[in-house]
Parts: sequence; structure tokens; C-alpha cells
Amino acid sequence: MGKDSAAGKGTAGGRGNASQRFMRATGKLRAIFGPANRSSLVHEMTEENRQLLARREAESQQWETVRRPDGSTYVVSKNPDDKSLR
Repeated sequence: MGKDSAAGKGTAGGRGNASQRFMRATGKLRAIFGPANRSSLVHEMTEENRQLLARREAESQQWETVRRPDGSTYVVSKNPDDKSLR
């Protein structure tokens, strides 16, 4: 009887109980997908968010993506006077 109970403890202890396995599995998912977002998706944009969005859109418009013959890409400024990234 002692041999069977020790073997049972060895296999259960290595895997853990169901809740521990669940937490390990969801922990791996959180590492891949990030934490869950619990905020509502249906809400009005605040003025601060509108301004931030406008700034981000303006910033993204000043760059263009250039593709090399080998298929790789890089980003350069659309401003021909800006040679910082060329």
C-alpha cells in the first residue's frame, strides 16, 4: 500500500492539481496574448484621446516604407531634407 500511494503522489505532485494546471496553461496564454482587457469597447472618445489619435496619425504620415531588392524593408522620412535615417 505504501508503494502505490508514493507512486500516486509522485505523478500528481509533478503535474499538480487541476487548478494549478489551469493556471499554468492560462499563464502561457497570457504570455502570448497579453493580459485580458476588461474595459468596455463601447464608449465615447475623450477629447484627449482624439488629440492623441490625431498626433499619432500625423506622425505615421511622415514616414514611408522602402523595399530592398532582397525583400527586406526599412522606414525613411518622406521629407527629402531629413537625412537622419538614410
